[in-house]
Amino acid sequence: MINSRPQRSPRTQRASEDPLTARISGCAIEVPRIPGPGPLEVIYEEALCREFRLRGIAYERQKDINVMFKDAVIKGQRLDLVVEDRVMVEVKAVKALNDVFTAQTLS
Repeated sequence: MINSRPQRSPRTQRASEDPLTARISGCAIEVPRIPGPGPLEVIYEEALCREFRLRGIAYERQKDINVMFKDAVIKGQRLDLVVEDRVMVEVKAVKALNDVFTAQTLS
């Protein structure tokens, strides 16, 4: 039998269908189980990095990037984690996400 379901390209795959993002989500769910609520972001970030290492997931931590503004390069932007050169992870230790965090991540 031929599968008639259209295949999505990797660029249009939903995050829940992407194996890498599923692995990242698994790590992100595991991490707060041990320290529980309350630790600072840096603790969660360190724990997440440890979980990535345990699961064999390649990552870069506190990666510097340049931002373009009116044809000028502005330095100083830093990403919390870049996983396998494909996924940016912004670590937050808050009760609820607000619009400022979304804007920060999208920028």
